[in-house]
Amino acid sequence: MSLPGSLDRIKSLLGEKVCILFHHNADPDALCSAYALSRLLRRIREGVEVTIAPSKDLSKISEGVAEHLAIPLEEEPDIEGMDLLFLVDTGSLQQLEEMKDRVLESGVPIVVIDHHAEHPETREAAAIYVVDEKATSTCEILYEFYREEGIKPDDRVAKALLIGIAYDTRHFAMGTPRTFRAVSELLELDGELAEIFSLLSHPMDRSERIARLKAGQRMKLHLLGRWLVVSTEVSSYQASAARGLLSLGADLAIVGGSRDGEVRVSMRSTEEFYRETSIHLGRDVAMPLGEAFGGMGSGHSTSAGVNAFGDVNEVLERAVRILDERITHI
Repeated sequence: MSLPGSLDRIKSLLGEKVCILFHHNADPDALCSAYALSRLLRRIREGVEVTIAPSKDLSKISEGVAEHLAIPLEEEPDIEGMDLLFLVDTGSLQQLEEMKDRVLESGVPIVVIDHHAEHPETREAAAIYVVDEKATSTCEILYEFYREEGIKPDDRVAKALLIGIAYDTRHFAMGTPRTFRAVSELLELDGELAEIFSLLSHPMDRSERIARLKAGQRMKLHLLGRWLVVSTEVSSYQASAARGLLSLGADLAIVGGSRDGEVRVSMRSTEEFYRETSIHLGRDVAMPLGEAFGGMGSGHSTSAGVNAFGDVNEVLERAVRILDERITHI
């Protein structure tokens, strides 16, 4: 759905109570887009009651951002009592974890605003589905909502939007002309770029460093064509471990972990891998992998995640086979 059309429909559905949800282990783009949306809705509809509710927890960086921006969060939202639900920066309903069933069974209309690859189940569940894969972040989309409405973000919202964009673009190391136009305009409203970088940096604690080291110790190397693909298993910090393995020289890293019968997989690839193979990790690997193991997968071209059920080693092996088949047919 186009941006102008979606805004008109959102306005028609807005009631007195709204809840904004996002994925577990929420990153700054999810948190900050939810905050920016909450402030926008209050300016569009005076008196609307907006609740921001993480599905489970925040990442360590997001915890610091939430504290800095004084973002109010509700751990036990009244989903069934809402007039409208928003789902931001969340490609798969499975990422809501325990809250997924409540959302689907509530009967409350759902608005999805996201920049991950489209997911059929999420699209089917949504009354309004706004997904723009060309956007580098959901915060970038939210800023365009502000522009479309002719509303100028205040300095705190501008900072939140910059934080979300900076995080998902790896401190502005990637982006499009559209991205940098948004950044330039937001910097006119809040120019504290050094402070934003400071909020997004944090030293790895001991447990995260141990997880990265274990990931390297347990790593399996797969030579797929000319690409160095690695797979490994750790019980936590899968995304961090995947990033660490790329820094060691892998073209693509697949890191899985299991807890209480559920398997989580994080995948990362280099820009070169995507550019030369056109293999989109979210659409081409995570989605079929999630479906094969009774879960869901979603993500971007070079980063993706899967929530599934089964044996973690079998899930990792299937991921490698999916990649091998695709690379073979290039």
